Amino acid sequence: MNAIIYDKTDKGREEITTRKYQLAPRLRSLLVLIDGKKTIHDLLEKVSGLGLNEQSIQDLLDKELIIISSGSNSLTTQPLVESDVIIAATVATLPSEDLLLPASPQDNAVRFQILYNFFNETIKNTLGLRGYGLQLKVERAGNIQDFHELRRPYVEAVLKAKGKEMARSLRDRLDQLLFTESGAVIDKIIPDDE
Repeated sequence: MNAIIYDKTDKGREEITTRKYQLAPRLRSLLVLIDGKKTIHDLLEKVSGLGLNEQSIQDLLDKELIIISSGSNSLTTQPLVESDVIIAATVATLPSEDLLLPASPQDNAVRFQILYNFFNETIKNTLGLRGYGLQLKVERAGNIQDFHELRRPYVEAVLKAKGKEMARSLRDRLDQLLFTESGAVIDKIIPDDE
């Protein structure tokens, strides 16, 4: 593990800039030093006086603040979790109409991350502060079924805040991500014929 080179993810850069994820000060110090050039061995030598070790690196990985750098040649020695994070970051950047989500249980972590990103981004962009309660529910979600249960309150909140057109659009995108056929959901919430 010591020869591996890590770099910050977009989430990691956001934490450095805004402190949005309220990372512990010692871990934040380590995150600042990770630059995609220094090996973990070099980094840990610099921060060993702070009591940071390889577990600290794992904590940053678990929080999705760092990933293996493209310059690292030790990609195959990492746990599958890191691969899932890289796949999720790649899939989440695809336009929704090109998105074909995997259906195997092994890919549930990727699907969970995609749904998590969808809810967080759209709640922030469409509801602003009015979506704070929904964002808390998204943060507490532990599985894909929790996202299914958030569908109705989410669509109703968007309908109330932004109107039918925006609510229909986001409902349809969400239904694609939840593997439901858009318009075939029992609780339509928004009539399609109006």
